[in-house]
Parts: sequence; C-alpha cells; structure tokens
Amino acid sequence: MKQPDRPVGLVGYGVYVPRYRIAGKEIARIWTDGQGGVPVDAKSVPGPDEDTITMSIEAARNALARAALPATALSAVWVGSESHPYSVKPSGTVVAEALGTTPWISAADWEFACKAGSEAMTASMGLVGSGMADYALAIGADTAQGRPGDALEYTASAGAAALLIGPAEQSVAVIEATLSYVTDTPDFFRRADRPYPVHGHRFTGEPAYFHHIRSAATRLLDKLGRTPADYTYAIFHQPNAKFPQSVAKQLGFSNAQIAPGLLSPQIGNTYSAIALAGLCATLDVAQPGDTIFMTTYGSSAGSDAYSIVVTPTLLERRNRAPLMSSYLARQEFVDYAVYVKWRNELVLG
Repeated sequence: MKQPDRPVGLVGYGVYVPRYRIAGKEIARIWTDGQGGVPVDAKSVPGPDEDTITMSIEAARNALARAALPATALSAVWVGSESHPYSVKPSGTVVAEALGTTPWISAADWEFACKAGSEAMTASMGLVGSGMADYALAIGADTAQGRPGDALEYTASAGAAALLIGPAEQSVAVIEATLSYVTDTPDFFRRADRPYPVHGHRFTGEPAYFHHIRSAATRLLDKLGRTPADYTYAIFHQPNAKFPQSVAKQLGFSNAQIAPGLLSPQIGNTYSAIALAGLCATLDVAQPGDTIFMTTYGSSAGSDAYSIVVTPTLLERRNRAPLMSSYLARQEFVDYAVYVKWRNELVLG
C-alpha cells in the first residue's frame, strides 16, 4: 500500500465526451443484419477534428477551471492513452503547450492499456506527495480501437478525464491510499505494426479482469482495515455492463454502491479514461464525507485500487465546469458510413 508522506487529493477534475454517437443497432445492422441484442445503446464517436490530444485539452481546462488555478501552477502534464495520435511524438507536450504551461514543465505520455490514466494519477500522487511539486495533472483519454465487426466495436468509444492532483488541504477529495497489482497475463494486446488489438479470449475474464481487480481491491481493503460497507460508492473498470457488476458482487459491494460510478450506456467504454471518468461522474453527485473506492484495470495486465474521501470543498467547486450529464445530454447520431470515414477505416488506393 502506498500513502504519500504529504497528504494529497483532487484539487480539480474535468471530463470531455464528444457530441457524436453511433447507435449499437446501427453497427449491428451492418454486421449481424440487426439480429440479436447490443451491449450498449450507443457509443461516443470522435469528430473528424478530434483525437486524444484535443479531448485531453478540453478535460484539462475543465479541471483547471474547477480548481481556479492557472496552468502555470502545474509542474507536470501526463497523458495516459492507448490511442496517442503519434507513434513518435508525445501527446503531453502538445497538451501542455495548448494549456499554456510550457516550457518549464514535465510532460510525458503513459501507457498501460486501459489503466494508462490511473498510472499517471499514481505518479502524480508521488510527485506531489514527495514535495517535488504542488500540482500535477493526470489525464486519461482515448479514441479507442476496434476491428470492424469485432464485438469491441460496439463499446470502444471516445472521451477524456483529467484529475488535478494537489495538497490534501485544498482538495475536493482526499486520496487516502493506493495499491497496485500486476502480472503478465496476455488477455488483450496490439503489436506496433497492427491496426487493431487482438483478444486472448480464454484469458479475458477470470485470470485477467476479475483476478487483478479482486487482488488489488481486497488487499487495499485489508491494509486499511475496511470493508465494502465502509464506502458510499465503488467504481470499477467497465469494459462491458456485466463485468463491473460481477466483480463488485464478488467483493461484497451492492448495486446501490456501484451504480453512480458506472458510466452511461450512451458513451460506451472510453478505455484509459473509463474509471477516471467514472470517478468524475461520481464526484458530480457526491456529498462531503462520502467515501469512494475505485479500482482500475489495464489489459496484460494490472489493477490500481484507491480509497478516496470527499471534502466540503467539492460543493463550491463542482459547478465551475460542465458536469458529465451535460456532455451526455448533447447527442448527434451518425450512420456507419460516416463513422468509418471519420475513423479512417476506409483505405483508398
């Protein structure tokens, strides 16, 4: 278990979700003739001028607005993603420049599949908790990747979440402790020369997702001397609708605890942002004194667990930036042809 010498917390937070959507039934119309059910009603789609960088900037600006801090106060801008727009060129430098933090700043990209954002979060805790910095920005963002016709195409969506880590006494929510659990379990991966990831189907559930989340969550609860009943809300990585509900039940959390932390079926699975966006959505409705237990998951494979306590400061800062609900309320649906065009899945010549 890791607890920084200097208590830290979330000074600000922000999200961004594109306005465009594609309905699950529209994807099914192409690949299954509309037969059978779909895992989500619709998923968010990045517009033709949107990518991991642009979404990170929007979410980061919202986090800074909530904290009422100038970008120049930041010591680090770290972007976690599995869909960085450049293979060799950091997203972090572009985001930092757009925010106005450069040149005296640490900027970097983080990778760990779906928990790249929480890796940046833990590192930010260490930087601020050690006293090396007062504020660090951790971002999880993805446009997502999914082979056309694959089950992943129904849920792999787009969005970003930004968490501004700072001193606990200034925070809307204090991060009490964190703990990580990792193994080399190849449930999901993409080689550098391949356009789409590959499923290691027999590893996906029990030896990967469930084992890692249970291990990280159980050990952190034991170290803190807590039980699931001690928490108001619980947030788990959501690759689909069933997995987080199943692992929550295995750990002893109730449906009432996990429901606020789950994202809307209208945006799908935002990958590196999914658990962080779930945290932001929960902070949109949480009250002072509420406790939040969050466990992220990244394929191939690992989980980060966190214990978080909401402070009274949240109430005065919450409405300084758009809530998740405002992004979910704006919707503009596109058909499959527009979707594949924007996703550059049509190869011409």
